Amino acid sequence: MLSFAITVFLSAFLLFQVQPIIAKMILPWFGGSSSVWSTCLVFFQAELLLGYLYVHLLHELLSPRRQNIVHCVLLLLSLATLPVVADPTLKDAAFENPTWNVLVVLAAAVGMPYLLLSTTGPLMQAWYARSFASLMPYRLYALSNLASMIALLSYPVLVEPYFRVHDQAIAWSAAYVVFVVACLGSAWQSWKGVSSERELTATSAVATPRPPWTECLLWIGLAMTASLLLLAITRHLTQDVAPVPFLWVLPLSIYLLSFILCFDAPRYYYRPGFLAALPLAFLAIDRVLDGAGLDVPLLVALMSLSLFVICMVCHGELVRRRPAVRHLTLFYLMLSIGGALGGTFVGLIAPAIFNAYFELPIGLFLCAALVIIVLWRELQPRWRGLLLLALLAYGYRLGGISVDYVEDYRLVLRNFYGQLRVADVSDEDLGVKRKMFHGRVNHGEQFLSPEYRRQPTAYYCESSGIGLALRSLADDQPLRIGILGLGAGTLATYGRAGDEMRMYEINDQVVDLARSEFSYLADSAATIVPVLGDGRLMLESEAPQNFDLLAIDAFSGDSIPTHLLTLEAMRAYLRHLKSDGLLAVHITNRYLDLRPVIAAAASQLGMAALIFDLDPAADDRFCRHSVWVLLMSPERAAKVPKAMQAAERLTPRPGFEVWTDSFSNLLGVLQ
Repeated sequence: MLSFAITVFLSAFLLFQVQPIIAKMILPWFGGSSSVWSTCLVFFQAELLLGYLYVHLLHELLSPRRQNIVHCVLLLLSLATLPVVADPTLKDAAFENPTWNVLVVLAAAVGMPYLLLSTTGPLMQAWYARSFASLMPYRLYALSNLASMIALLSYPVLVEPYFRVHDQAIAWSAAYVVFVVACLGSAWQSWKGVSSERELTATSAVATPRPPWTECLLWIGLAMTASLLLLAITRHLTQDVAPVPFLWVLPLSIYLLSFILCFDAPRYYYRPGFLAALPLAFLAIDRVLDGAGLDVPLLVALMSLSLFVICMVCHGELVRRRPAVRHLTLFYLMLSIGGALGGTFVGLIAPAIFNAYFELPIGLFLCAALVIIVLWRELQPRWRGLLLLALLAYGYRLGGISVDYVEDYRLVLRNFYGQLRVADVSDEDLGVKRKMFHGRVNHGEQFLSPEYRRQPTAYYCESSGIGLALRSLADDQPLRIGILGLGAGTLATYGRAGDEMRMYEINDQVVDLARSEFSYLADSAATIVPVLGDGRLMLESEAPQNFDLLAIDAFSGDSIPTHLLTLEAMRAYLRHLKSDGLLAVHITNRYLDLRPVIAAAASQLGMAALIFDLDPAADDRFCRHSVWVLLMSPERAAKVPKAMQAAERLTPRPGFEVWTDSFSNLLGVLQ
């Protein structure tokens, strides 16, 4: 019993530890986009499906001892793929097709070990049932999910803050070797239980017929709904409600907790209570989607509690319908198919076919429909009719919410890097103002009237740190300006005749919108040179540009691509600056205090860092609150113009470790 428990616990723990390790390792290759994590989840769910399919075929087609031999050989072969370190040569083609390239990189780095780990849960349960015929193996599934949740919660608290990502990968690889040894021990114990297993299998096959295909479809549907809503609500929390970079931990923990409660002890799923709570969960999510002005903590609480109720209903109904041990591997195969379908829909299909985030309303409707299907045989005819009418009314309501996503916007676009929306709003006597949004975060705005359309606005107005820096540059010669992050193209207003402004942008849709919906680029007197791709990677591949100023403003709302703030990134930027050039970093953020990150890097590089925290007057139509840090040589800092002398000198925080490509700690900079 102990060897099976240790093997299952280790496998699940390693499964969920390697996910953030490998995702963090490749984030810089794909622009630090939050979609990298969603694509990683799709890969891991697909691997889980392959693992469960392998276990099912192994269980159905091979004799018990041949199962042991085949699996042990594969375990030993997987050791040859260690350590789990992504091949840096693959990043060169990262942007040709980012979604598929993420999958290729993951397959090369961790494909074989992850596949073998994913097989462990159902395989150990089948072998456990063979060795201990009188005991039910489903509690091992609860143990597996408990280990998964421990791994998930421990990473941002105990692993990420103290270990560099390469060291994490090496330590994980060593732990994988320990897992292989434990799994071989369980295989030996299973080998010894073969004789009793033959009798058990023969008896079970007669007593428990194969579940019908309709039951298998229902298993898939319930698992798919929970997976779909997990990813859809995670996306909503991290992009539209509270884009804290690691808020995905909360919904995934809730998802795993529901598995633990339902499979460890089915009594935790009090069916009347959770079915009664389900409509309340739908109403709570409806209030959030309706755009109600709720505080962020309340929004997060409502979404989290609603997800918990939904997952408990889906997983509780799965446990109620679980088959006898003889068909255990089929049951888990259907669960993995459902999970993979839900993840694939949100991570791959929805960004390709939708221009807005319609997957959450679709998932909610699917959940309501599945509950009615599950209850159908238990209901009296009059209740069936009422529930169908309620489902139609709920579908109509969700359709209205979906229309609201796009109705009041000029344009709504979506791709791997997220959703972009353009809206026109009236600004009283100043006329119409056009805005670009990434999620709900403003990424640039422009007044359309000829009188004001060349006026820099928002985080880039003349009183902002970047505005003061650009106005301070010498005007007796042409300037070379570099900008990472295009947005609406507002900074082009500062360009003069003879100047060249190289604008690096990872998202081709942003470039298209800046050209078609805003006139900053067309109106600029400077020569505008757009460069499509991740700004840091493009700069690393280019010859020195000799910029007078380089501005770093490539963040996705409040979710920062950490690879743009590391020591290595700063060195790459400085290589492209003139000896007296300015490096401007935009660090406005509601959730993260990035001052110590910039201060530590500046100290390491021997640079002076001046911070400009602009809090404009309430009646200022052109400025928004913005925080910019200017890095420059100490000699230049001593001679800044009078307009910039009020800036605060940024000093390192004692004990704060500088961020590098292999180390960053987001917990350390939470507001």
